[in-house]
Amino acid sequence: MNIKKVSVIGAGLAGCEATYQLAKRGVQVDLYDIKPNQFTPAHSNPNFAEIVCSNSLKSTDLTTASGLLKKELELFDSLILKTGYNNSVPAGNALAVDREKFAEEITKKIKNFKNVNFISKEVTSLPEGVVIIATGPLTTDKFSKNLKEIFNTDSLHFYDASSPIIEASSIDMNIAFVKDRYDKGSGDYINCPMTKEEYLNFYNQLISANRVELKDFEKKDIFEGCMPIEIMAKRGPDSIRFGPLKPVGLDNPVTKQKYYAVVQLRKEDNINNLYNMVGFQTNLTFPEQKRVFSLIPGLANANFVKYGVMHRNTYINAPKLIDKTFQLKQNSNVFVAGQLSGVEGYIESTMSGLICGINAYKLINNQPLINLSSNTMTGAIINYITTCDTKRFQPMNANFGIISPLPEKERDDKIKKQKIVDRAIDEIKQLKLNIGD
Repeated sequence: MNIKKVSVIGAGLAGCEATYQLAKRGVQVDLYDIKPNQFTPAHSNPNFAEIVCSNSLKSTDLTTASGLLKKELELFDSLILKTGYNNSVPAGNALAVDREKFAEEITKKIKNFKNVNFISKEVTSLPEGVVIIATGPLTTDKFSKNLKEIFNTDSLHFYDASSPIIEASSIDMNIAFVKDRYDKGSGDYINCPMTKEEYLNFYNQLISANRVELKDFEKKDIFEGCMPIEIMAKRGPDSIRFGPLKPVGLDNPVTKQKYYAVVQLRKEDNINNLYNMVGFQTNLTFPEQKRVFSLIPGLANANFVKYGVMHRNTYINAPKLIDKTFQLKQNSNVFVAGQLSGVEGYIESTMSGLICGINAYKLINNQPLINLSSNTMTGAIINYITTCDTKRFQPMNANFGIISPLPEKERDDKIKKQKIVDRAIDEIKQLKLNIGD
């Protein structure tokens, strides 16, 4: 390509990170955003990279999934991460930021690049050439309509109604058992059985648990498309027992015992590390999910790598539409970044923008694009969102359940995580050495 220019649509975390990665490499960037001329229902700050919800970017501890992802981004010179540390506020082991100062500094740094042309307007169709779409969870209606044509109508989601995901090793298999309903399957489900007493205790805690308050603009989309487990339960004690917790066809394979109710967990990946709570779309607060769902037999010590959520979140069916470089499968000139791509979380969105920015640079310079393995947290997230079941796709955040296991068994959890961290850092350092970044 002769024209060294890329269009970035959206000046949130992902869009700003992509813009920075391109601009510092000398690429001309047209950065589009509706602000400050317009605002979504959730935004009010005229600056870029506005953080709307929590100001926490999660743990910095290297032996946590979030900490490892931050280290990987640090090695790639992430603007968002550097600015986050520059504007941090005390939060223990977490990186929390002064959101006003953070957004102000990001905006100043982006606008200081002479090769960045900021255009405040609502994009309704894709610009020509190489484009990075990073419009986030509140993509405007007009652009969403255009995206539906680009992605096809079955592949654009307007809300995220997902069930919790549990690490397999934390499920008590002395209580739970593997079985498909009526034995029709290949052992894809783990079942957590309940007696009547256990069920009624769980049921009463479920219907009285604290819920997240939805914003007005979220309610219509979400509740027309999906029913939270706690709302379904309020219809009566048998409502979920005859629904997602129905015990028929799930007798104990060894004792042949029948149960009053059964919670099913379905495989979430191909290496059997993660299981999804079937039918448990929920709007309970995260602490309440931990408290109430741990009452389910077999889940007393469950490690929830992702809690259930129900909120307005425009995103694509990533495994159907994009490849591991974040390019559209049907149009390699178009990259998708941020929550729109199916990643979940501030740092995860930043990661996607960073990879899109680097790969867009490589594309216009006819260089091989980077493609990290699942030995890294970055590669593991990308691999998950681009290879999981297209029929059951839901956004994913950083967690150790999706990263490639070590070749050797390691019983000590701390040692295991440290080895995973060392392996990931070594791979990224080697990659940077090979590609010259």
